[in-house]
Amino acid sequence: MKRALFCIVLLSCCAVSVLAQHAMHPVPAKHGMVVSAHALASEAGVEIMKAGGNAIDAAIATGLALAVVQPGAGNIGGGGFMVAVMKDGRSIAIDFREKAPGAAQKNMYLDASGKYVRNSNHEGYRAVGVPGTVAGFDLALRKYGTRTWKELTRPAIRLAEEGFTLSHAMGADFWNMRKEFVRYPSTAKIFLKNDTLPYGEGDILRQPDLAKSLKRIQKNGRDGFYKGTIARLIAQDMKKNGGLITEEDFGAYQAAERAPIHGTYRGYDIISMPPPSSGGVALIEMLNILEGYDLKSSGHNSAASLHLLAEAMRNAYRDRAEFLGDPDFVPSIPVERLTSKAYAEEIRRSIDPQRASKSSLGHLVGGSESSETTHYSVVDDEGNAVVVTYTLEHWYGSRIVAKGTGIMLNNEMGDFNPVPGVTDTTGFIGTMPNLVEPGKRMLSSMTPTIIMQNGRPWALLGSVGGRTIINSVLQVVLNLVDYQMNIVNAVEAGRIHHQWFPDHILLERSLLTVEVQKELVTGGHRIERTSHLGPMNCLLIDPKTGMREGAADSRDPNAKAVGY
Repeated sequence: MKRALFCIVLLSCCAVSVLAQHAMHPVPAKHGMVVSAHALASEAGVEIMKAGGNAIDAAIATGLALAVVQPGAGNIGGGGFMVAVMKDGRSIAIDFREKAPGAAQKNMYLDASGKYVRNSNHEGYRAVGVPGTVAGFDLALRKYGTRTWKELTRPAIRLAEEGFTLSHAMGADFWNMRKEFVRYPSTAKIFLKNDTLPYGEGDILRQPDLAKSLKRIQKNGRDGFYKGTIARLIAQDMKKNGGLITEEDFGAYQAAERAPIHGTYRGYDIISMPPPSSGGVALIEMLNILEGYDLKSSGHNSAASLHLLAEAMRNAYRDRAEFLGDPDFVPSIPVERLTSKAYAEEIRRSIDPQRASKSSLGHLVGGSESSETTHYSVVDDEGNAVVVTYTLEHWYGSRIVAKGTGIMLNNEMGDFNPVPGVTDTTGFIGTMPNLVEPGKRMLSSMTPTIIMQNGRPWALLGSVGGRTIINSVLQVVLNLVDYQMNIVNAVEAGRIHHQWFPDHILLERSLLTVEVQKELVTGGHRIERTSHLGPMNCLLIDPKTGMREGAADSRDPNAKAVGY
């Protein structure tokens, strides 16, 4: 996400790197807590729990509120995933990833000569997938919630009607996005004053059309979105502007409940999202590989430990690209093998502890995935735990607000492989499991994850950042388990990323000493730097006291942990 840069203080090469402006203590709460990308959304979830709702109810209210106060990624025009562990021990996974329209086909982003039309899968109406968020929330509410749509939409409707004050960060976003907003009159109407100048810090942003759409959902639930006025308005806007989504596509969309991915790491149980998210499979694969090493003795963020992390990442992202996709279209995904301890041992035998491997096109590589996602974590007084990661793809998705709805539409079709059969060392991919097909869900890296200790939820984790998400979650797991950090230190610690191709380690600026960087380069690694990787909104439940401890990542200045 586009956020202000923060100074990272390096304590030592083996110590915690901490963003300087962040307090080093978790936010405590006795009963329930929401940690999300915006204080008002976190407050909306807590409001529901205080009124008697459970964590599922609060997660839905939080997600709806984020559609108002974080329009760049919060959404009802996108999709994502929910993982939960209920108080009775049941673990659940709700898949509400967007789908390709019925008229989509694998060559739709190629010209007449078969060449890729640059950005055609990311820009414009043909980049929009059929949204899944409302269907996913509806499925979770019907099966596991306790409140009603009428109750859960109230905070979001209030925020849309009455408005909210723009922060400095959001005002800066609007300014940076002004040329994109002005391309679409329905978008300019909402985010630009007199359709020309953006609202800025301190201004009140009201969204009356979005409030009307939320009221339709409030009255009719799922049908308020997938049938009737909203579906008709979006389909009409699509038809007028060359898009593919029809009212029939809306009516056909279904969210799916899937069996969560389960693994273990040093005695902890890991519950995460299965395909079409690649997150859970890749996370468990990497943890299995790293379980065979004494990372604690190597030292946190030492050259030796980071080398092993990079090699685990390299192997998992290779497998991600080769095998993973929508299980409804790719039924032979070898999940059991990829997440097995035996397979991890096989990979460890191929890793040189002193020297970097080389990525090769002998294996296939992962495709482009944007970083503009949002994650939130929720726990209630009874111990129900919920993590949700959902997205519009790019920051502000397609930048298109469907006329008359106030709903920002996604550009998730960009997560499919756009050119069948074409793969190169930059990360461009054309492998079969993630090619465009009608009704197919695109592959994702979203990794909502719950760590269990002694059969109970212990840590609730998730991140934003496209393909970096999986590795961010991985490193927080290691920080908690191997390095025994508190939840804030675990979240704030500097991170790295390797995704097979491009064949380099991406690291946060000022993360490492010159000596550690030299060791990595001497060992055969290429180093690239970034201002920061994706923010994380996480919480931990103290097994001794039951206190909820929240960590809103300071990489996102709007994020907030709110509890009661």
